Amino acid sequence: MSTRNAILTTLAALPGFAFLPSLTNAAEPPAPCGAVPTKQQVDWLRMEWYAFVHFGLNTYTNREWGYGDENPKQFNPKNFDANAIVSTFKKAGMKGMIYTAKHHDGFCAWPTKSTEHNITKAAWKDGKGDVVRCFADACKKHGIKFGTYLSPWDRNAAEYGRPGYLDVYYKQITELLTNYGPVFEIWFDGANGGDGFYGGAREKRNIGKADTYYNFKKVVEIIRGLQPDCIIWGAGGHGDVTWGGSEKGHVKYPCWNTDMNKTEGAKWMSLEGDTPINHAGWFWHPGQGSRVKSPDVLMQVYLDSVGRGANLILNVAPNRDGQLDPADVKSLLTFGENRRRLLATDYALNAAAKADQVRGNDKKFGADKVTDGDIESYWCPNDGTTTGELVMTLKEPATFDVVRVREQIRLGQRVKKFEVDVEENGQWRTIIPNGQSVGNQVMWKLREPVKAGKVRLRITESRACPCISEFSLLKMPKQMPTPTITRKGDVLNISSAENYKVVYTTDGSMPTAKSSTFSEGAKMPKAGTVKAAYYDPSDGSLGPVAEADFGLCKVKWSGKDKAAFDDDPKTHWESGDTPTVVIDLGETQTLGAFSYLPRQDGKVQNMTDRYTFEVSVDNKSWKKVAEGEFSNLRANPIELKVDFDAPSKARYVRFTGTRALEGNGQSVAEINLFPAETAAPAKPATKGGKKSRGKRGRK
Repeated sequence: MSTRNAILTTLAALPGFAFLPSLTNAAEPPAPCGAVPTKQQVDWLRMEWYAFVHFGLNTYTNREWGYGDENPKQFNPKNFDANAIVSTFKKAGMKGMIYTAKHHDGFCAWPTKSTEHNITKAAWKDGKGDVVRCFADACKKHGIKFGTYLSPWDRNAAEYGRPGYLDVYYKQITELLTNYGPVFEIWFDGANGGDGFYGGAREKRNIGKADTYYNFKKVVEIIRGLQPDCIIWGAGGHGDVTWGGSEKGHVKYPCWNTDMNKTEGAKWMSLEGDTPINHAGWFWHPGQGSRVKSPDVLMQVYLDSVGRGANLILNVAPNRDGQLDPADVKSLLTFGENRRRLLATDYALNAAAKADQVRGNDKKFGADKVTDGDIESYWCPNDGTTTGELVMTLKEPATFDVVRVREQIRLGQRVKKFEVDVEENGQWRTIIPNGQSVGNQVMWKLREPVKAGKVRLRITESRACPCISEFSLLKMPKQMPTPTITRKGDVLNISSAENYKVVYTTDGSMPTAKSSTFSEGAKMPKAGTVKAAYYDPSDGSLGPVAEADFGLCKVKWSGKDKAAFDDDPKTHWESGDTPTVVIDLGETQTLGAFSYLPRQDGKVQNMTDRYTFEVSVDNKSWKKVAEGEFSNLRANPIELKVDFDAPSKARYVRFTGTRALEGNGQSVAEINLFPAETAAPAKPATKGGKKSRGKRGRK
């Protein structure tokens, strides 16, 4: 059966598509244009967003990448409740979850027969537990889909990098797709090779080309044979979904799911935006409550991923007790409610619609199909037409600030350029002047709300006759923004917002309407926690709370490498021949931790990923208090905090970079120090090896 006939047969089985020439005298649907998604890819795109759950030995070691030599007995979430976690995802409106059944450290959170490094050796439930089973059953109970992540890189496996490891890995894939019911997506990471334990060898191993070593063609065959409907993330380009390009969740725009220059032979490849809800990292880390992304930030991430035609996988990590962090839950549920409110009312629904051309003058391709609320029906002009115009007349004028457009992607991604206008005083005014790709959907946030009774969609360029399934007008719910808190020297700064007051505290307590009102020039001379929120005097509402943990004040600090401690993340120190930063604190203090911020200019050249940290009271005799690796900097260059094993007195500190991601130099954007009594780590630092990234290596 030809591709065209196969797709038309599929469409004929859908509501609104029973109009093939063989069945009626109606106009024939257009031929597919270029690559088209599989049914599984379409179903996956309809999910929009779901949870990522990083939970394993790294949760207990305060690492992002375990080295592979961790003791499984450390895993002991005494109050783990998969049902409570999954029910939270369900309440937020998520459609599924993906669990990291095995991360790079090689620890398998199910009783696998492929390796001894697994859950049967954990203290939890005396080795009789199965985290994968718990999550799979909870997803089934609460009516959301279950998926799994299985790292190809295994820093524990003695045979990693050799042919013998493939049997282990294929067995793990088979177990996960055989024993836990339907799996909607399996996730293969892009971190492949580097330093590791490797059964005690403690060496660096490279695998060359990942596609060749893992034989991803065979991996895909195994998966298709076990679960044909399972979406495959990655797999060397042989799968169904690929990375959106940023661990901040943002997906590039215009977003094309295929090669736009090909109309034949191209493959549909969906995109997925991924990000953790917490700036602390993918796994849970102590003190991360101050690092949670606020609901308004999550809404922007949603618009920059789902709103650009991709899906969003949002990581929410359980803590050492096996429970979600309350700050994460609060932000997640608030965002989930805001998303529900955004989508609840479509002002264009059932609006009268007229088109400049309708395919064969057939009502089944009429303009009203874009406002009928049916994602499968669509408006389409005649073949050879690559432009088009639709005018929607609303039942009554409405105020909106988000415009959503969808294509009938079962026939391919077609639209290359579009514009949207509103009628004002009998004249058309353009509100979206440079729309580009549409695909599954594009959600365009206007700079300010618009009130209109007539709205016009103009397709100005398309690869083939456009097929528009939905045109929606939405209104963003009220979302009070979250302030930004910074400090320069001992001077505190909290960003302002029009029509709002800023209330804040410096003792770690939650701000209320009665808290101090921030004014310019406020001081914060000591280490501690500042919390702030916007307050709306008109209705007494308080917005999301921002939190910042500050280390020691740097007013008395000195040294020749000031860019490394100038309280300005935009600047950075970069080494010449000496890869060391020495700082004089001006007085002796008792330290408990330091933090390192990598360069923030988007470059990885000379970005330090391995270090030593030393302290001294006299600038002569030095004591090493920390050394190790900073993981995942290439994809997620966040501030990383390192606890000392014991409090240490120091007037001088020395940071030495011993390895960089690329290049022979070293760099630091900012070093912060924390007194012993406030040294609980808010952000992780890890030991181990540097990852080999290829096109996509993360976490």
